[in-house]
Parts: sequence; structure tokens; C-alpha cells
Amino acid sequence: MAADLTLDDVVAARAAIAGRLHRTPMFSSATLSKRVGVPVHLKAELFQRTGSFKPRGVLTKLASLSDEEKRSGVIGISAGNHAQALAYCAALEGIDALLVMWRGASPQKIEATRAYGASVDLEADGPGQAFDRLHELIEETGRPLVHPFDDPKTIAGQGTVGIEIVEDVPETSVILVPVGGGGLVAGVALGAEGRRIVAVEPELSDALRRGLEAGESVRVEPSSMADGLSAPFAGERPIRICREHDVETVLVSEDEIVEGMRFLYGRAKLACEPAAAVGVAALLAGKVTVEPHDTVAVVVSGGNVAADIASAILAGNEGRNPS
Repeated sequence: MAADLTLDDVVAARAAIAGRLHRTPMFSSATLSKRVGVPVHLKAELFQRTGSFKPRGVLTKLASLSDEEKRSGVIGISAGNHAQALAYCAALEGIDALLVMWRGASPQKIEATRAYGASVDLEADGPGQAFDRLHELIEETGRPLVHPFDDPKTIAGQGTVGIEIVEDVPETSVILVPVGGGGLVAGVALGAEGRRIVAVEPELSDALRRGLEAGESVRVEPSSMADGLSAPFAGERPIRICREHDVETVLVSEDEIVEGMRFLYGRAKLACEPAAAVGVAALLAGKVTVEPHDTVAVVVSGGNVAADIASAILAGNEGRNPS
């Protein structure tokens, strides 16, 4: 089956959200470049509005809704970053938003979602049950769904990250992307067409790898400290796009994620969340093969982490799945 999205859709998404979000910076890292042996640049999406890349896809989706759909209010599901983005963007548009989260999700992200003006449903015990709860509420309320990763508008919006990378550093040949449900990496594969894309997942949250192996979405039980990558499955569209664009997958351990986060704090001065550190973790662990002519870009996808969790990780007192 042919992909239902192309680079043209990403270009259209950029036009739809133009002037409403930050163009996040690209930083070179001399230390990381020396470690890897080729130039490495960091795409700092933690400086995006709401602290992650997520508003790109959300605004693109909201722009496609009819006035009648907007009046109905919208609904979404998220461990936190998509929730905050949808709450923020819906408020910009004057749209009521309901977010399905779950008990055990980051209290900081739940509170931030409410602070942006959204209602939060916490009836579910975990990510898997939350999707069941989501479908119940859609049936009850009739609200249109703003999906966190498996929607063509969302994917196209996230793909603007890829466009910006290749515009700012045209020699980029390899892009490392953190993966939960797959919307960001699928979008980057479209927006950075022709580049080698490496999807990086925690060993304890490997929905995309399993989906690519099976050729369809597979349910997983995510348990990584990288709660921003805790999707219980990868989307069907992201899986299809990743297969068609030959996206590679790499897994990193919890200890490697810690080292990646410490590096970004200590050497790059980027106060990221664990989910955003997986790309650097993969490079530091030697899990991505590069050629002498390569230039690498790493998406640092967000910075929404509670101070106590960040300090515990940086001090070496982290537990597994502290959220």
C-alpha cells in the first residue's frame, strides 16, 4: 500500500502553522562530534512552545477542523507532552479540550495540561487502558480526536522538524529521532526525504520495532523512565511510512538513557527529559554506525521533566520509571 503522505503534505503543514511556533535552533556539539568522529548537531525541540515538538502536529490538525467540529471541543490522549500541546493550542483557538491521561503519569505534565486550560480524565490505570477509555469518551461526547501520532495531519506537522533540519544544516545525512508512537519519526522521514533516518527507542518501550517486524501495530507494556515514549503501540501510518522510507531502529537501555541525559545537561547545557536523550544515548553507546563523510543530526524532542526526577538522574539516584 502506498504511503498516503508525501513531502508536499509537510510543506503544506508548515504553511498552515507559519508564524505561530518557534523555529527551534540547531546546535553543533564539538564534544559529541569528537566522540563519534563526524559532525553532530542537536535539534533543540525542547525550546518549542509547551516544551516539546508536539504543537507542530496539533496546530496542523486543528487547522483542518471545521467550525462545527471546533464547537464540539476536541479530545486527545497522552502521557503528557501531546496533552500539554493540545491544551495550549486549543486555548489559542478558543476550543474546549479534554485529555485522557492515566494514573501514574507525570504529575508535572498533568498539572501543566490543566494549567493550559484543558480538562483531564484520569480514570485509566495505564497507557493501554487509557486508549480504551479514550474510545469510550469519543463515543459519549462526539468530540473529534486529535491523535498524538497516528493521524496524517499530525504526522505532517511533526515533519516540519525534518524540513528545518535540512534547511539549517543541508549536509545532514543521518537523523536520529526519539520514538514512542512513531508520529515524529514518520514525519521527519517525509520532511527530510532522502536522508538516513534512525528511530531510537528504549528497550522497555519498543512499539515501533515490534510493529515494523510484524507489519502492523503491536501492543506493548512500556515501562521505561522515558515516559514521553510510553505509547502502548506504534501507529499504522507511522509503521507504513517507516517501512517505505527504510527507517532503521535502535534500542537503548535505561542506563544508556541516563548517560545521554547527563551528557546533554552537562556538556550541551540542554535541560531535556529522558525521552529526549535517547538519540544522544544511542550515539554515546556506539549503536549507530556512521561513515567518515556523514553529518549527524539528533532531535532533542522535549524538556518536560520534574525537577526531582531530573536531579535524581543527574545525581545518580534514579530509579527505573520514576514517573
